[in-house]
Amino acid sequence: MSGGSLIALKEDAIDGNAGSNGNVNQQTHQQQQQQPQQNGPSSGSASSAPAEGTRQNSLQRIQQRKQKVFNLPISQKLAKLSMYSACQAEGCRCTGWKTPQENRHRDVESSYCPEFNEECRNTNCRHTLQSHIAHLDGISGVEMNNLLGAIIDMENLFMSMQRVDDEDTKKVYLYLFRLLRQCVITRQQAVIRGPLGDPPFESPCIAKAVYSFVFYKYHHLSPNELQTMTEVAKTFLNFLNHYNFEPPSLRKADLKNEDASTYKINYTRWLVFCHVPAFCNSLRHFETSLVFGRTLLRTVFQYMAQQLKKKCISERDRFPADKRSIITQMPKFLEALKGELLKDESPIWDQTYRPPSAFLMQQRKRQQDTATNVSGTVNNANGKRANIGEPIHKRPKKDVDRNSGDSNYEDLPDETVIRAMKAVSESKAINKTEILFPVNVSRDENVKAEEQQRAIEFHVVGNSLTKPVDKETILWLLGLQSVFAHQLPEMPREYISQLVFDTKHKTLALIKENMPIGGICFRPFPSQGFTEIVFCAVTMSEQVKGYGTHLMNHLKDYSIQKGVLHLLTYADCDAIGYFKKQGFSKDIKLARPVYAGFIKEYDGATLMHCELHPSIVNTQFISVIRRQSEILKELIAERHNEVQKVRPGLTCFKEGLPSIPVESIPGLRDIGWKPQTRAPRTSRPLEESTDPEKLAASFAAVLQAVRHHASAWPFLKPVTAAEVPDYYDHIKYPMDLKTMADRLKRGYYVTRRLFMADMAHIFSNCRFYNSPETEYYRCANNLERYFQTKMRELGLWDK
Repeated sequence: MSGGSLIALKEDAIDGNAGSNGNVNQQTHQQQQQQPQQNGPSSGSASSAPAEGTRQNSLQRIQQRKQKVFNLPISQKLAKLSMYSACQAEGCRCTGWKTPQENRHRDVESSYCPEFNEECRNTNCRHTLQSHIAHLDGISGVEMNNLLGAIIDMENLFMSMQRVDDEDTKKVYLYLFRLLRQCVITRQQAVIRGPLGDPPFESPCIAKAVYSFVFYKYHHLSPNELQTMTEVAKTFLNFLNHYNFEPPSLRKADLKNEDASTYKINYTRWLVFCHVPAFCNSLRHFETSLVFGRTLLRTVFQYMAQQLKKKCISERDRFPADKRSIITQMPKFLEALKGELLKDESPIWDQTYRPPSAFLMQQRKRQQDTATNVSGTVNNANGKRANIGEPIHKRPKKDVDRNSGDSNYEDLPDETVIRAMKAVSESKAINKTEILFPVNVSRDENVKAEEQQRAIEFHVVGNSLTKPVDKETILWLLGLQSVFAHQLPEMPREYISQLVFDTKHKTLALIKENMPIGGICFRPFPSQGFTEIVFCAVTMSEQVKGYGTHLMNHLKDYSIQKGVLHLLTYADCDAIGYFKKQGFSKDIKLARPVYAGFIKEYDGATLMHCELHPSIVNTQFISVIRRQSEILKELIAERHNEVQKVRPGLTCFKEGLPSIPVESIPGLRDIGWKPQTRAPRTSRPLEESTDPEKLAASFAAVLQAVRHHASAWPFLKPVTAAEVPDYYDHIKYPMDLKTMADRLKRGYYVTRRLFMADMAHIFSNCRFYNSPETEYYRCANNLERYFQTKMRELGLWDK
């Protein structure tokens, strides 16, 4: 296995310049060149990937260094942070405090602890260290450690850039280095945004498809054989999650142009979301098998399968005897999986394919059992991993991934859903008023009806300089120019005409009676992953009919078809409300470098953003949600009717039965009741006894022994007001051994809790009223210990 190099570990001090311009001092460079590469091959090497032990060693060494920094004195921590903090002095542009010349080769992580009044070595700064950390006053210890952890990750990334040869990998490391650098400056958590998109990148994911493959191919086997194949699948997925992919520069000869382009994107995603975060826990980590799908697996399967087979052969003797069946079955498993991977119609890659719930529950139970035995990493419910030593508040939330087959959700049987759909349809057919006057009808419902009747049409039109444009398109563009000019009077007509007829812009036209009555002019930027909306308008006479909503839904579907999942627009104050209703927000999730310099900016307007989901058909979204809501209400009504069923009363008591088991009551299980199983308690057999005389005899024996103890004399009878006048002013619940004997005779102590509570009152009252140096206080302590000993002898004490 070859591919992107593992993250290099910092073993030498990095000069303060690394915080400002990314330069490491000459001494560190020389030491790096002399060090052997212990953390895996450089990018582009043909050697195999490091073993899991090496990976764990690297993680442990990184964490050990972080822990060492976390344990430094506050002054050294602040000195470390100052090297990456901009000078707070007015007018100063220094981006990080630089160690004075005489100490420039010393490291604050070891023995060097600079004074706060030491001046920065930068000739343009010359301000003290205190000026670089003035903004850190009041920072909590947790936040300080988070920033220091990000700095260590950033330094490791910087050193990796020096060691890696592949330019694509180096660019990714540089991007992540700058991202962490900016997060340290702004004291914010690192969030990766941009054209790479957000995980998961494909559905179904590899993990879900592989578990579906196990059921699809091996469900006929015996339970033991099926479990073996499941273990084989888990071994394959674990190997994939730790596989180091080759950089695109080494795969160009093996891939076609289109496949090479796709692989380059996936390789970058793998580096950013899977590989680097495994070592830099300042970034959120994702497992490769949970965020990638068929496209990536097809590209790397051949080489990965060869490496896995070799690894199985080389490590066969290291496997326990009961696990060697995994090695035996692995080649057959890989060949069968390869067939399903290359087969276009394989059901395992169908998003709707789902093994039975019983099979999924078995897989989940096995994964949970395995997770409890794994050391070094913590596996949560959906297979994601929290790195060793990662702060709890930084670990990703345990999101439930329903696609991975590892969840508590169970889909309803198809028969139940079909029955509910049929009931909804019959109910609509009976209730004519619901059809004539629908409740809460969506804004674009009437527009969709007009579209189905061909009363209106939607067309994407645009001008061209390379091929002839038909007369109808030119007329529509002229009509759209007129609509935009009338509805947007503040926009110059020349500017509108320039954009509508520009060859780089397109317009989604709403045509009614062969005339445009509205449209959206937009410009796509496929390379940047977004579309810019320039103009959006509907003629005055056709407004408030839902045309604007349906126009935007058509544009969203058009963008999704083209693979563009982000819409951006500058909205004036009158249009902000409209765009909010269409799912736009002022919270821009795209990084500014993605769109800055591409999108046209307008004074007095607000930039708004809409992120599209590739699985949603927006023109049908409202009706689908409405349909799902109706089906859900029908299912709830069916369940309610079952629960509310009136059952006949019980007649068994009239026939002479004194009692019946609770679970035999009709309908109790139907409402979700389950019997509570409780193991019998062997430590307190007397309390569980139904014989009150036996329990009372035990209490009498304890009480008799306590009364005859040498320290019992202060507690034999109640305290009188004549002897201690203010006793009852302080003690609200008095108790003594004589009173307890009287209560025992009356049958008051039916449980050990009552007996123990009264005895505890005797001792607590004594300690509350008397000081610790008194004889009474010492008697209470001695007698309490004796009482507990006697209770343990009879099995009545569990504290």
